[in-house]
Amino acid sequence: MNYLDSEQGFLGLEAEDTVSVEQAKAVIVPFGLEQSVSYGGGTALGPKAIVAASHQVELFDEEFWREAYRDYGVATLAFPEIAGDIPQALDQLEATTKALLEQDKFPLILGGEHSLTAGSIRPFIERYPDLAILHFDAHADLRDGYDGEHYSHAAALRRVMDFPIDTLISVGIRNISAGEIPFLEANTDRIQIFWGKDKQSWDIEKIVERLRGRPVYLTFDLDGFDGSVMPATGTPEPGGLFWDDAMSVIRAAAKICTIVGADVVELAPREELHACDFLAAKLCYKILNFALAEQTRT
Repeated sequence: MNYLDSEQGFLGLEAEDTVSVEQAKAVIVPFGLEQSVSYGGGTALGPKAIVAASHQVELFDEEFWREAYRDYGVATLAFPEIAGDIPQALDQLEATTKALLEQDKFPLILGGEHSLTAGSIRPFIERYPDLAILHFDAHADLRDGYDGEHYSHAAALRRVMDFPIDTLISVGIRNISAGEIPFLEANTDRIQIFWGKDKQSWDIEKIVERLRGRPVYLTFDLDGFDGSVMPATGTPEPGGLFWDDAMSVIRAAAKICTIVGADVVELAPREELHACDFLAAKLCYKILNFALAEQTRT
């Protein structure tokens, strides 16, 4: 695998402040897949924008009262040339993720469109028979394909649930099609949705309870955030999450489960909206800290 120099990679770490690739626990996997977007485009540019913005993220995390990345170490893969169609691209990402898991790394995939989760998840399912999914999104993504594409971004979680996964917790959903309802209703034992419309009455402990003691893959579609704070995404939706809403759920989950991998997808950067790039980069850093840093806080 080819890696970026630490100063070019995620967080822009100077050489003396980082560890070797072999020692790094977290590996950033940029994967700018863009094949099935159905409204606004630009997700192919998402990984580079996140990495660039991460150089401005403060390394000191006030929740951990230290530069938390030092607990685990970070390395960043070079930006790949992505295969020409979605099935081939998913196989490519699967191979990368599998190789990292075999090295006991924590892969954090930067998208790219949400369809990539159907590839990145495969080695996790093989490695963790009791894997659960924590999903942040504006959309349920339970369509059985869209616009003729079986692996569409609009079918991301449907393709994940093709596997024998018994727990999908979806948070912040506020857009679902009539065609998705039969699958949802037939799988209420496997899928639990916490609707954005009910955000004010959420019980955070109830949201994460089914994750207790389990390995968890976290997939975060950035349109899960409210469109007012994350307009730089292909399908922004009103009524969404704000920063503290997302942090409350991830923080609570990390206390009771083991987050074993993650992806952050659907950033479509806009030149005049660099705050969105920064939000995505800081989200990535917080996910790594909650997953990998020693759980001691002031």
